[in-house]
Amino acid sequence: MNQPPFRGNASLVVRPVQGKADLDVFIGLPGRLHRDDPHWVEPLLVERRDHLSAKNPVFAHLDWQAWIAWSGNEPVGRISAQVDRLHRQAHGPDTGHFGMLEAIDDPAVFAALMAAAEQWLRERGALRITGPFNLTINEESGLLVEGFERPPSIMMGHGLPYYGARVEALGYRPATDLLAYWMRTDELHFPPPLRQLMDRWQDRVRIRPLDRRRYAEEIQLLRDIFNDAWAENWGFVPFTAEEFEAMGNNLRLLVPEDLLYIAEVDGEPDAFIVALPNLNEAIAPLQGRLLPFGWLRLLWWLKVRGLRTARVPLMGVRRAHQRSRLGSALALRLIEALKPPFVQHGLEALEMSWILESNRGMRNILERIGAYPYKRYRVYEKRI
Repeated sequence: MNQPPFRGNASLVVRPVQGKADLDVFIGLPGRLHRDDPHWVEPLLVERRDHLSAKNPVFAHLDWQAWIAWSGNEPVGRISAQVDRLHRQAHGPDTGHFGMLEAIDDPAVFAALMAAAEQWLRERGALRITGPFNLTINEESGLLVEGFERPPSIMMGHGLPYYGARVEALGYRPATDLLAYWMRTDELHFPPPLRQLMDRWQDRVRIRPLDRRRYAEEIQLLRDIFNDAWAENWGFVPFTAEEFEAMGNNLRLLVPEDLLYIAEVDGEPDAFIVALPNLNEAIAPLQGRLLPFGWLRLLWWLKVRGLRTARVPLMGVRRAHQRSRLGSALALRLIEALKPPFVQHGLEALEMSWILESNRGMRNILERIGAYPYKRYRVYEKRI
């Protein structure tokens, strides 16, 4: 971790993050860059520290380094580089990733940051680099290139409009696009052909809530379905048992019982959906801080005012049913199951994210029931 500084010019230096003081600057820098953006949502600083600490089980298979670009004593950009051993097992030993990219609108800053990440990755055998991933494809993925006029949903990234052009100017090319879909609860509808499809397997399909009496077992069941459902998707890296257990602990606190459903076919669990209330609505006014009184405001927002939107961060249908009418029916039945609790909880709209642009099957389903793409995140790649 004792990387030397990368010097772009006399006034610009890119130094590796070393120690708590550097990490605090690294975590706080996005808020400084976005302070004039009305749609920016400052993440809770305590959550970001946990995310980048040994508490995050992703570090069991991921090595990383972070850097800050300095112009004199002023931090002007940041970046991370990652080597994910699970990704290398699935996609080849020469892969590497970048992430956490934020910077002022200066091509020299972007060039210096990307050069530091590329050099670190080459020293670890990488010949190709993709990103951004914060820190893996199963966390925040992609660079926002469309949809800057709306704030991000919980656990989705944001950015400034010039980021994409600055990255592409350094030889990076689009690898894939990830879409976020938006739908209003009162506009969710199922046209007669889709209703007929949903009813066709009514005797074989049962939609049930997650059994919280067997919570740990059920969470690992969701992991098994997800890893099977997503196995053939672009850039897929499986969730480990430890990662999904940690996620499950968070979901237990944040997700009401009636916003998580499992679909069974002939008694076998084959699909699921999770809707997460959009905590960014409550977090936005806190400017990243729970102390001294932010936690009181957060509790008031959650318990008294309530949230108006939600996000589906996890959904999957086993591969055995994908590309079939039954698979489509499972997805539709799961989405339909969310509508009554949405009405009950006062949730007016839903983000489905993210969806691979190439996933025409899921996109067709969403667009036929009233959803539309409103944000686009781009993953870039480059030979290094």
